[in-house]
Amino acid sequence: MTTLQLNAELYRAMGEIADDEALMAKVLKYVKKLAAKKNDPTLMTKEEFFAKLERAEQQIAKGEGMAMLPDEDLTAFLKRNGYGI
Repeated sequence: MTTLQLNAELYRAMGEIADDEALMAKVLKYVKKLAAKKNDPTLMTKEEFFAKLERAEQQIAKGEGMAMLPDEDLTAFLKRNGYGI
């Protein structure tokens, strides 16, 4: 389906429930939830997550990882590694 067809189908379905305030509130809540997911750069698929873990393990094996010093807080760690806050 094209975007235009999807929009038309969405508006047709919305027209069927437009007079029901409770259903419209549910639709709005769900649409806002979807929009928030789209705008969240931290979301990733399972495959992306495990690939990221694999790359991190490879970096650690090569000695390229970063470690916090004993008793070092996160702010100090980030500053020490060039991520100044």
